[in-house]
Order: sequence, then C-alpha cells, then structure tokens
Amino acid sequence: MLNFAWWWVFFALPLPIIVRLLSKKAQDMPMAALRVPSLRPGEVSEQTQLRQTKIPLVVSSLIWLLLVTAAARPQWLGEPVSIPNEGREMMLAVDLSGSMKIDDMQLQGRQVNRLTMTKSVVYDFIQRRVGDRLGLILFADTAYVQAPLTYDRDTVSTLLSEAVIGLVGEQTAIGDAIGLAVKRFDEREESNNVLILLTDGQNTAGNITPEQAKELAISKGVKVYTIGVGADKMLIQSFFGSRQINPSQELDEGMLTDIATSTGGQYFRARNAQELQSIYQQLDALEPIEGETRKMRPLSALFYYPLAAALLLSALWAFLTLAISSYRWIKQKQNQFSAHGPESTKETK
Repeated sequence: MLNFAWWWVFFALPLPIIVRLLSKKAQDMPMAALRVPSLRPGEVSEQTQLRQTKIPLVVSSLIWLLLVTAAARPQWLGEPVSIPNEGREMMLAVDLSGSMKIDDMQLQGRQVNRLTMTKSVVYDFIQRRVGDRLGLILFADTAYVQAPLTYDRDTVSTLLSEAVIGLVGEQTAIGDAIGLAVKRFDEREESNNVLILLTDGQNTAGNITPEQAKELAISKGVKVYTIGVGADKMLIQSFFGSRQINPSQELDEGMLTDIATSTGGQYFRARNAQELQSIYQQLDALEPIEGETRKMRPLSALFYYPLAAALLLSALWAFLTLAISSYRWIKQKQNQFSAHGPESTKETK
C-alpha cells in the first residue's frame, strides 16, 4: 500500500501559481519611468517566443510536482509479517578481584592469567548469542553494572575486553553481584532471569552475604549458574627448586554449588580454557524466553524515484535550452558576418 509520511507537503503545490499572480499584479502597477522599446516594430525576441509556448510551463510544472511528491516521503507498506519475540535475557557477572591475575591458565600454547582466558572464552560465547539480550556486571570490592541488558553484543564484548584487574578493588563481593543482578531483572516484566556468575574465590567483601543473595534470587525467581575458575595444580620455581601447589585452594565450591542448586541453576568447574569453553556450550542450551508475537509491516522508501526524475528532467531541460540558445547565437553571428563581412574587408584595405 502506498502512503505519504508527510502528506501535508502537498499543500505547497499551488505556491508557484500564487507567486506568479503576485508578480504579475506587481508588474501591472503604473510606473513613473518611461518604457523605451529595444526592438524594432514587428520584431519579437527569442525569449518572448519561448515564453509564448506552453512547453516550459508544462516542464516546470512537472518538475515542481515531482519535487513536492518526493518531499512528501512516499512509502510502500508491505503486508503484515509476524515476528516471534524470542530470545534469552542473561546477565554475566565477572570477577575482577586480585586473584584473577594468577597465571595458571593455558591459552593457545601460552601461559595467561585467569581473566585473559575468561575474556577469550566469554567473547566467543557473547558473539553466539544472536537475538539475545545480554548484560555485564563486574565485581571485586563491590559490584556495578558495566553494560545493561542490550542486544548490542559488540558493545558488551568491548566493555568486557576493557576490564582490568583491580579496577574496583582486590577482594570478592559475590553477594553484591548476585543482588545487583536480581535488582536489574526485577525491572523487567518478562524475563527468564538467568545469571551466569564467574569467580575464582570466596566472598570476602560487600554489603550482602551469599546466603542473603541466594534467598533474594529464590524469591525473585532468578536462576544462577556459577562457574569456579582456576587450575588445581601449578608448578612454581623457588630457590629450593620447583614445587606443586593448588592455586584454587581459596575457591569456595560449596557456597557456589549451594547458590546454583538452590536457585535452579548448576555449578561448573573450569580448570582450563577447554573446560570453560565446554561450560558455555552447555549454557547455550538454555531455553529462550518467548514473548508475544509482534506484527510489523515492511517499509520501503520511494522518495528517490520522483526526486531522481525531477533532477533528470531539470538537467535535460537545461541542456536543451542551452543547446538551442547556443545554436541561435551562432546562427546570428554567422548572419551578421555574411551581411557586413565584405564591406568591413574593403574598409580595412
């Protein structure tokens, strides 16, 4: 169906007629000056001859009509199309505490810290969430929303890549991170309320305890998936030689498991990049949220068709007018040369 977004622009169609009537009225007014004809009796200028024809009026009227039509923004509305409102809504909570800088992870054959490995795996996870609404929470001494729920996956990935260890302290406020996510989900009327929390330690800071955060998540129907990051074994070199330690001995797996199972989620253990990648592949199986089916009509702009036609017609008319004027000017000069050329030559001699 054809419609015009700015249909009221068509009221400007009679504007040239109004301007022409006003200018003609001004020309008909008596003037004190004496008009002296510049042409001999019976002689009519080429401009007057051109004006006496109806072609310029027709062409200019057509150009004006095309311009006004283009300014009215013609649009073509297609048939209504049903679009299912499906997609997941998830908050990602990433630990930025001091322990995340421990270099106990392997990534593409090189030793990296836990946060670098997390960024690499989570980046791929974010890019796969086409059609999902994602949010990002970063936490250490406290928790804050780095990216609210959005469809802009590139922005979420960029904000995560710019996160640095120690940005908000060295400790771990797990309870605050869960509480902040619950608050954000509570602002949504329809949501599957999924929080994916990634940490490598235990709760050592914050205003909300993990137990309080768990009860809050249960009351609001927030499903929490927890991921414990960190290797179980690590060789360190010292003056007395190499020895093996457990860099994840402070990881509170009991607390993370309790939060996950109590809220209907699941606890995962990521000792290396491969395990973390496998965990996020399992998280891909979460059921999408299904909202009401929306109707939309495809909209196609058509203004460039009358605009292009007006420009093309204007260019052709200008070229034609210039060509005719140039031809007549050359013809006039040739006639003058034929009439006065021989006499001028004799006088010169």
